[in-house]
Amino acid sequence: MRIPSILSALIATLFTLTSVVAQADQLSDIRKKGEIVIGVLGIDEPNSFVDPQTREYVGYEIDLAKAVAKQIGVKPVFKQVAVAARIPELQQGHVDILAASLTHNKEREAQVDFALTHFVTGSKVLVKISSGIKNVVELAGKKALTVKGGTQGPNLLRVVPTAEIVTFETTQQAFQALQQGKGIAYINDEVSLLADFAKLGAASKDYVILPQNLNVEPLAFGIKKGESAVKQAVDDSLRSLENSGEANKIFLKWYGPQSHLKLFPKRDFKIESDKVEG
Repeated sequence: MRIPSILSALIATLFTLTSVVAQADQLSDIRKKGEIVIGVLGIDEPNSFVDPQTREYVGYEIDLAKAVAKQIGVKPVFKQVAVAARIPELQQGHVDILAASLTHNKEREAQVDFALTHFVTGSKVLVKISSGIKNVVELAGKKALTVKGGTQGPNLLRVVPTAEIVTFETTQQAFQALQQGKGIAYINDEVSLLADFAKLGAASKDYVILPQNLNVEPLAFGIKKGESAVKQAVDDSLRSLENSGEANKIFLKWYGPQSHLKLFPKRDFKIESDKVEG
């Protein structure tokens, strides 16, 4: 009499496992719907921002994401996400991948998977010259402004544990708060900080970027935990872009000497690894 019950239980278990496997095949779902939803910040020039003329998202990560979508064979659909909401948006399935200036670190590996590193930067600090601050360690007990949910605040606290971190929903709100005197320092990724500094125009003479790098920030696309097929497809696409030379062209377009920001004379890294230290 127990055999039918056992058989029914086995069938139910098999059905459940089959359903889990089907649900986990995100790449198949992406291909079926013919589009990949990509979470972007949309306010982080030159990685992702809105072109004032076309009102479309443009930037370094946008071009990489478009190239990845093309190689997968689907249409890219961009969805703006807040810094603090990036990982929850991915985990809840509101976006398929993240191309949102996401730092790959060991702590986040428990939450999401990462594609190959596509950019390497570091956190730096901007202060008013009138503050008299010349070194990061002088921020002890001082208010430092940054974006909510980013790595910048924790990076400063590792160097200056007594600094007071004040966060805002966007980097631009934090940057504006510095100009309004609501804090002594503004922290951001080096590249974004340089872009913000350039926006000051003539007023830039009143500000200085402190020379110390708080850390190394490898940026990578975020992928839902356990979606190995999606990771493989994204990594293969990025490797193809690297091997063809297209990745370097995209970098120079947004960061090189002929770009709007003219940040770097050349690229000093390759898209080849998804490993990070620490």
